[in-house]
Amino acid sequence: MHNYCTLFNSNYLSRGMAMYESLKQHSRSFHLYIFAFDDRSETLLQTLNLDHMTVIGLKEFENEKLLAIKASRTAGEYCWTSTPSTIKYCIETYNLDNCTYLDADLYFFSDPSVLIEEMGAKSVLITEHRYTATYDQSLRSGIYCVQFMTFKNTPEGMHVLNWWVNACLEWCYARHEDGKFGDQKYLDNWTERFDCVHVLKNLGGGIAPWNMQNYNRKTKIVFFHFHAVKFLPDNRVNLSVYVLSSANLETFYVPYIRHIVKLTSTLKKQDPSDFNGTGEKPAFHWKNPLRILKRKMKNEYHVYKIKRLLRN
Repeated sequence: MHNYCTLFNSNYLSRGMAMYESLKQHSRSFHLYIFAFDDRSETLLQTLNLDHMTVIGLKEFENEKLLAIKASRTAGEYCWTSTPSTIKYCIETYNLDNCTYLDADLYFFSDPSVLIEEMGAKSVLITEHRYTATYDQSLRSGIYCVQFMTFKNTPEGMHVLNWWVNACLEWCYARHEDGKFGDQKYLDNWTERFDCVHVLKNLGGGIAPWNMQNYNRKTKIVFFHFHAVKFLPDNRVNLSVYVLSSANLETFYVPYIRHIVKLTSTLKKQDPSDFNGTGEKPAFHWKNPLRILKRKMKNEYHVYKIKRLLRN
C-alpha cells in the first residue's frame, strides 16, 4: 500500500477533496493523511469520515520546534516550513514504510503508484519542474518542485528527510537569500548531496501550467498540478497566467473545475461558507487594463465565468 500526506486549510478544502477523490478513483490501494491547518477544515473533514483517510489537526501535529518559529513566518511560509515535518510525522507516528507528500492542488488522471515504483531501490523521489524555455524559473523557484515527493522509512531516506526538516525550521521564507527560497530550493543539490535520491523520469507525473505547452498527447497523464487557479468574485475563475491551448483547456481545466463545482455544492450542505478561497475584488489600478491587454495578446489571460466555461 502507498501512503500519502497533504496539508491545507478551509480555503483549499474543495481542491484538497478533489485531489482525494481523484486519488481514490485511480489508486488500487492507498491511505491519505490530511493535515488540517484550521479548525473549520478539521471539523468538516472529521464529520465526513471518508474512507482511506486520516485527519490530523494542528494541536496534534505541531511540536515545540514548529511552535517556536510559527510567529516569525507568514501563513504560506509556515505551510512550507511544515511540509517535511508532515511527512516525518506520518512515518514516525504510524510506523509507515513509505510516505509521499502531495500538494493539495494536484489532480490524478491515472494511478500514481507507477511513479513511486520507478524509484526502485532508491529512498527518495523528487520531481522536476520541467519548465518550458519561456517560463524557466529554475534560478528563482528551483529545479525541482515540492509537489510529489516520496520518502522511504530507511536510514538513508530518513537522513534526507531529517536534514530537510531541520533546514526548513532554520530558514523558510518567501524571499531569495543565499541561494535559498522557501522549502524548494533546498532540493537543487540533493542528487549531489545524497546518493539515495531518484529524479522522476515519467513525463506523465508533473504536468503543470509552466510545462503543459510541451505536453505530448501520447504521454499517459498521471497528475496535473493546478498551480495558481484562483476563484474570483461573481462566479469567475482565473485558470492560468501561462499560454493555454484549447486542447489543454478541455483536457485538464474543464474537468477539474467541473469537479470543484460539484464538490463545493456538496460541501455547502454541511457548511454554507466558501471553500474555494474566493478573493476580494482587487483594487483598481490604472495599469490593469494594459496588463490584461498584454496578457490577452500573448494568450496568457484566462479568466472565465464558471457557467460559461462548463458549457463549452
